[in-house]
Amino acid sequence: MDTLSYKTVSANKETADKQWLLVDATGKNLGRIASEVASLLRGKHKPLFTPHADCGDYVVVINAEKVALTGNKWDEKVYVRYTGYPGGQRFATPKEMMAKHPTAMIEMAVRGMLPKNRLGRAVFRNLYVYAGSEHKQEAQQPQSYTLKG
Repeated sequence: MDTLSYKTVSANKETADKQWLLVDATGKNLGRIASEVASLLRGKHKPLFTPHADCGDYVVVINAEKVALTGNKWDEKVYVRYTGYPGGQRFATPKEMMAKHPTAMIEMAVRGMLPKNRLGRAVFRNLYVYAGSEHKQEAQQPQSYTLKG
């Protein structure tokens, strides 16, 4: 039997078949969007998934301001950040975040589900989030992707 047929194929940047995907966030739960987008960015849906390489797709998320949160999370969930100065801890609810920066909630949720290393930072650069239905990636002709959940 030919031993070459048993070789494990490992994808890298050059051999990864990266595609552009368009995800509509209208009415979808924040966590479900984030987990699936993080999986698409990593490339876990591909048969040639390689854990140490950026073999995922480019993902464009539109309608970020229409994302849904369950229960009382619009008022009770708290986003915490720190300015770096003494007494500089700042708190914001999702309502305040949505009014100020509507794409930040999806970006923060997806970033939290990616690896905390240089690969995670590189993969996060493949995410494009837009508040409305217009986006700047028409030239890449992203394919529409329907979320499972």
